[in-house]
Amino acid sequence: MLGEEPVLGEELMATMGALRRLVGRRLRSVVPGPPLRGAHVELLQVVEKQPGIGIAPAGRALHLAANSVSTLVNQLIDLGMLVRQTAPDDRRAARLWLTEVAAQRLASWRRARVDLIAATMAGLPVADRQALARALPALRALLDALDTEEGR
Repeated sequence: MLGEEPVLGEELMATMGALRRLVGRRLRSVVPGPPLRGAHVELLQVVEKQPGIGIAPAGRALHLAANSVSTLVNQLIDLGMLVRQTAPDDRRAARLWLTEVAAQRLASWRRARVDLIAATMAGLPVADRQALARALPALRALLDALDTEEGR
């Protein structure tokens, strides 16, 4: 097992990337509205969890530069999914809020994603479903370790 980490890491990232892309393509035909990139959805999710979040904190949450978040914000404003307001305590800072359209879109997307994955997983052998469930704590630990390293 020792020394297999680079191969395992490459396979893990390739598999996770392919899974995200395939789920995204499948959801585009089910969830109404203009197509959104993964980064758009992730930003909307951050704003949903933290209404009124600023650009810089959103960037930290997404591990993106503030200018990249600003670009995403402008695109989502143009699509009618985000509202940017000036922060009352600092006129230079912006606060972000979901529109009702975005809230409905996220709820629809989330339901469709859960339904798709649940239906697909139901067709897998029990042993595969159990292996996926057992892998979740290790994947979360990997995420936490990466997040901790980045915060140094």
